[in-house]
Amino acid sequence: MITLLDKERISLRNLFAVILAAAITGFVTYLWPVHAIWAQWTYVLHTALGIAMTLWLLPYTWHHVRRTVGLRRPMIILKGTLSLFAAVALIGTGVHIAIAGQQEALRWIYDYHIVAALAVVAFLVGHIALQKVPVRTGQNRGTRGYQTLQPKVWIVSAISLVVTFGVIGALSAVTSALPSTYSNQPMAGSYVYNYGEHPFRPSQTETDGVTHFVDERQIAGSDDCAVCHTDIARQWQSSIHGRAASDPAYVTNVSLLATKKGIEATRYCEGCHAPVALLTGQLSKGGVHGGIKDSTANREGVSCMGCHGISQIIHLKGVASYRFTPQNDYLFADRSGPLVTKLRHFLIKVNPRQHRTDMARSILAKPEICATCHAQFMDKDLNAWGWVKMQDDYSAWLAGPFSGQSEHTFAHQTSMRCQDCHFPFVAGADPSANAEGKFRSHRSLGGNTAIPYVMGDREQLIETQAFLQANRMTVTIEKPVRADAKQDQKLVRGSMRSDIETPAYYYLGETAKLRITVANTLVGHDFPGGTIDINEAWLHFRVTDAQGFVVFESGGLEENLDVDPEAHFYRALAIDRHGNHVWKHDLFNMIGERDRNVIPSGKTDIVEYKFEVPTWAKGPLSAAAVLRYRKLNAQYAKWALQDPNIELPIVDVARDAILLPLRDKTPVSVDR
Repeated sequence: MITLLDKERISLRNLFAVILAAAITGFVTYLWPVHAIWAQWTYVLHTALGIAMTLWLLPYTWHHVRRTVGLRRPMIILKGTLSLFAAVALIGTGVHIAIAGQQEALRWIYDYHIVAALAVVAFLVGHIALQKVPVRTGQNRGTRGYQTLQPKVWIVSAISLVVTFGVIGALSAVTSALPSTYSNQPMAGSYVYNYGEHPFRPSQTETDGVTHFVDERQIAGSDDCAVCHTDIARQWQSSIHGRAASDPAYVTNVSLLATKKGIEATRYCEGCHAPVALLTGQLSKGGVHGGIKDSTANREGVSCMGCHGISQIIHLKGVASYRFTPQNDYLFADRSGPLVTKLRHFLIKVNPRQHRTDMARSILAKPEICATCHAQFMDKDLNAWGWVKMQDDYSAWLAGPFSGQSEHTFAHQTSMRCQDCHFPFVAGADPSANAEGKFRSHRSLGGNTAIPYVMGDREQLIETQAFLQANRMTVTIEKPVRADAKQDQKLVRGSMRSDIETPAYYYLGETAKLRITVANTLVGHDFPGGTIDINEAWLHFRVTDAQGFVVFESGGLEENLDVDPEAHFYRALAIDRHGNHVWKHDLFNMIGERDRNVIPSGKTDIVEYKFEVPTWAKGPLSAAAVLRYRKLNAQYAKWALQDPNIELPIVDVARDAILLPLRDKTPVSVDR
């Protein structure tokens, strides 16, 4: 007959063997934090041992408590109770890590898991050691020690350790022996080197290794990231980064480039708009560029790894001037299937150390990383003319008041990086969220209202409009100062008059002059930025009388939705070698620009308007000035979006208005 003591010994034998194996595997991975195959399998076995420990702890605790009820050894009871509490904490934190993973905001759970493990070991050692102290029992006079670990316990424990590390070794050996399924050959097959020996020119991109090309699975697969980073993935999918290749305007332009110059020429664009196509060797005869619908590059745009895979900045002149380095793989990253995918996701969750290192490279926090794509030039090999400088928001930021690296008449007290403005912290549920429950927004908000409008993404459009209207630009109409201004025709003592401000008014029939200041107070770079040859920013100035009749207007929309050509614009017009306007954004024809007018960060533009005050006007006059912005001017939008009736949204970025009283000059009378 099996006694209660026998049941306890059997449970103890199994429990102790599992605890010992779990403790050793756990402390090995903690004290030796390497990203090796054997270490990853150790995490898997450690989790399995934790489950086994939980299962064996229940029967052992039940049998042990039943046998020791009424025991009058307070120190042993205390140590045993503390061991049990520590074990419960160990199991609880372990279960949370196994299910939810190690989250940035909850790192303390992992720390508690380690502390609980140390506590279990310490209390168990004390509990077992006290059992060897002789005591006098109530029923059996004499001295004897309580039940200690039997020899079979050590035998079973030794077998458990041999089996555990044997399994880890065998799994590691088999996994290491599996051949990699990654390909370092171009996907297009026979790859054409039209721009020298470098495979990615005229893009400035570099990769590690001799063969240069990257397997598609090492740079694509953003959907896989969305399994854990749901909120971030949703934001990225709406962002201009996520739609960098599927943007209809880009599709039109890159297709035009491929038609005129060949698919190899699209390497110039794809390093920033579709790095998947560039780095996998698609951009040659037989391959497809990112503008091809339903291709991987088209769906991914600037994929998660497109940014997070950047390991080095090659230079600050742009045109995808970065080095791409794939992340260190977890188990079976180069293989597909539900089982291996679940295993890989599990390992990333329970041991995100390497994932965190690869995905949160320090270079991502540097504003220089933005220069790799948000700066641009073109050379003779593409325009058949020579070196031409194009957009460069990074240099504009560097020269502005927010970089902290230039002297300015008005400088911001705190330096601000590109990331602080375009990737601000937002609240949300994500494993990477900090202790305050916030993570970097991946909407990459800027001035592109066209893409979300065309794509029907109302949320992204509203967010972008709010970003543009966040008081980063200001418009002020200066009140006119009159040398002949007077308050009244009646005589008033000087002590009763205010000399702080003269009244602002105009006489009927006179020429009015109004000055408007447009200030770039909080934009970190020039306004407007980016592709200012197709972006459209202008000042809309309108004066009406008290009955609503228009007295003067500049910057209104014409019937075809073009802006009044006489308006005060903030833009630059690209020109070709013959001085013609390159309005289709076909930059391979561009050799320069004209009519460039932007407002640098921390600077002000002053615009003066003159108009005749008609004699029929009824006072007061209402003067309003609005800084308006439209992503894509009407002419380009109709061509690029292939819709002659397209009406892209116009955002009123900033405005000001004043009332101007009107007076009729008193005629001079002559006595006769």
